[in-house]
Amino acid sequence: MITVMGAGAFGTALAISLAEAGHPVTLWSRDHEQVSAMRLARENAHRLPGIPLPQFLAIDTTIPAGTGPVLLAVPMQQMRDVIKQHRATLEGRDLVACCKGIELSTTMGPVAILRQMIPDSAAAILTGPSFARDIARGLPTALTLACADPEKGIVLQQSLTTRNLRIYRTTDTIGAELGGALKNVIAIAAGAVTGAGLGDSARAALMTRGYAEMQRLALSLGARPDTLSGLSGFGDLVLTCTSPQSRNMRFGMALGKNEAFDPTITVEGAATARATLQRAAEEGLEMPITAAVVALLDGKIQLRQAMDMLLSRPLKEE
Repeated sequence: MITVMGAGAFGTALAISLAEAGHPVTLWSRDHEQVSAMRLARENAHRLPGIPLPQFLAIDTTIPAGTGPVLLAVPMQQMRDVIKQHRATLEGRDLVACCKGIELSTTMGPVAILRQMIPDSAAAILTGPSFARDIARGLPTALTLACADPEKGIVLQQSLTTRNLRIYRTTDTIGAELGGALKNVIAIAAGAVTGAGLGDSARAALMTRGYAEMQRLALSLGARPDTLSGLSGFGDLVLTCTSPQSRNMRFGMALGKNEAFDPTITVEGAATARATLQRAAEEGLEMPITAAVVALLDGKIQLRQAMDMLLSRPLKEE
């Protein structure tokens, strides 16, 4: 039995793909009304309208007991509280984080939190360039599964691969965590550039320099360079900086247009930007794009000022 905790768009999409592959799957939500509605309509009308749920996909407010893997598809900033509430049920099971971000209060990534809170469980992360609707529709998607235990990584890779989900594995959990988290910050910046009408050339330059920032912090914290150049780093960066399906890019576009953004939509990159800037300061690293995003979020500068700041930095070799 595979359990997916979190009935948002991504958790629902994973549950659909796994259930259609023939796995017994339970999709968990703490919201009783949401569970009742999904059971009745056989659809997650709020998050993935128009996509039917497989007949044998179970939907519940209770996490099934057992030894099967648990995928935590909950917002990054809520993950610690969810684990606290369900620690007894999760202990001893293989836990796979399916969220992207850095915890604002601790600057820890999801795998580090899992290891800290449930040390007797195998901790992994599933990340990479993916939109929930694509996965739910059965479109081909490639992801990275990072697990420090190589044997456990092989088992999880085999368990979670489906007809449309091709999963690559690595033992570099730090690189996978940071690739998935930091690209959201750059996606906000790319969205802001797009929203302000500054052109594709400006966005390409920002993505390139943003990727350099991602590498700078990740390598300082022990990530492997090849991880950042793979699906969980460069691949995810390209997707989220070029498609308005990305919530972080849409949020950035609203910033660039000076428009309001729906506060009910989770934008992981906002909290991650602040946590990243804090961690970079601790490492003695400069991350000018991240700093500009934080200043924009805090209302300290306008987009044009942010661009002027970036363009006026000292000239240097690439």
